[in-house]
Formats: sequence, C-alpha cells, structure tokens
Amino acid sequence: MYRFLLSRQWVILTLIGLVLIPTMVELGFWQFHRHERRVEQNALIARNLAAKPVPVTELTSPGHTVPRADYWRRVTATGTYDTAHEVVVRRRTNADERVGFHVLTPLVLADGRAVLVNRGWIPTAADQRAFPTVPPAARGTVTITGRLKADETTKGSGIKDLAGLPPRQVMLINSAQQAKALGRPVLGGYLEQSAPEQAGSSPEQIAEPDHESIGSHMAYAVQWWLFAAGVPVGWVILVRRERRDRQTAAAQSTPEPAPANV
Repeated sequence: MYRFLLSRQWVILTLIGLVLIPTMVELGFWQFHRHERRVEQNALIARNLAAKPVPVTELTSPGHTVPRADYWRRVTATGTYDTAHEVVVRRRTNADERVGFHVLTPLVLADGRAVLVNRGWIPTAADQRAFPTVPPAARGTVTITGRLKADETTKGSGIKDLAGLPPRQVMLINSAQQAKALGRPVLGGYLEQSAPEQAGSSPEQIAEPDHESIGSHMAYAVQWWLFAAGVPVGWVILVRRERRDRQTAAAQSTPEPAPANV
C-alpha cells in the first residue's frame, strides 16, 4: 500500500523534509536569541540612562576600550572646545532619516587630555567636498553631559573607513585616529552630548537610543517553529492523498468480472 514511498520522487521529498525541519528549528532559535539580546540591550540602556552622571574620567582613559556594560552611561565633562580640530562625520542620519554630518568637537579637559564630543547632526551642504557651515561651539569653560559610547570601527559598525576624504571629514568616530590629529591624549570612546541644549537647536542633538521596542524577533521565532511543525503534518497529508489517489486509480483500472455463462 505504501510501496510508492520507495520511489525516487518520494525519497527526495522525504529527504527535503528531513533537512527542512532542523533548519527551521535552528532559524527559530536564532531569532529567539536575537530577541533575548534585544531585551537585554533595552534593559542595559534603560539602566545606564537612569544612572546618576559621573565624571567621564572615572569610566575611560586614553587607549581605553569602552566595555558594553558602560555603553550609554551618562557622564559629565568640563573643559574648553577645541574648534580648530573640529571634524564632521559623513553619511549620518537624523531622526527623520535625512542624511548629513555629525559634528565631532574635541573638549580639552583641565589636565590637557581631550574627549571627543558628538555635538549633533547638521544637514549636508550643496558641496559635499567642502567643510560645511557648523554652528559654533560654546566658548570658554563649559560643563556638558553626554552618553558614553565606544570607538567606532569598520568591523563593529560596518562603515568602511574611506581614504582620500576632504579635509576635516571622517567616516568613523575613533579616539585613536583623532589623537594623532590633535597631538594630545584623547580619552577612549566619545560622548553624545545631551545637555546643555545647543543654541538655536543646531546641531540637532542625537536622540536617546530606543529601549522600548523589542522588534519582531520572537514572532519570527514562533513562525519558524510552526513551519517546522508543519513539515511532517504536510508530509502525512501528501502521503494519504497519494495513497487515496492510487487506490482510486487502481479501482478504476480493474476490469469488471465477465458474466457467468447460463
């Protein structure tokens, strides 16, 4: 009755099903782990944003790699802006997904070291090879509050560090790169300025990272697992249909017995 399962067509179909089931289960766990990481990250962001600000020098130093546990920690820094070494970071978007620049200005601390401050976003100028018009930084000694971030790298951000850029334009926010240009020690990582607000609301300050949304990863995980469960169910349905069709075909092809001679 089920000898058709040994046919080439059914053997291939069964093998495909056996491969699909563990693949879909694995894809479901991949999405589930992404969901867990998103939940963990949201908790980390919320915790660090709620923490009391501490001096930036308590969390980083020249050559220091900011650990993930300190991402988005609120810190304070007091110093004077070095606008002569201000640069802009290319291909950055604002909250409305408009492409422009981030303004990166070194803040020189009292001990001579500097920390990079992302003062916010400005729109792209008509001539992208020219240094854009940047709203001036506050003069004199200032105290700012910001969110601590790790140095950007091509591997970590996916942003290619292009060569041959126009003067004072960069692709990545990286303290080691800027330390060479400044000729002074630069604290590892950088700050996203959150206070005080920029005069005239420009540059447009970077919004707080989203820590409410959890995305659709859990829904995708359940979806993959349902697909995996559906493969054997679908296989059984196909087998029963094939058996029924073969039985019907066999019944129709069987000749009726000849009438008996009287």
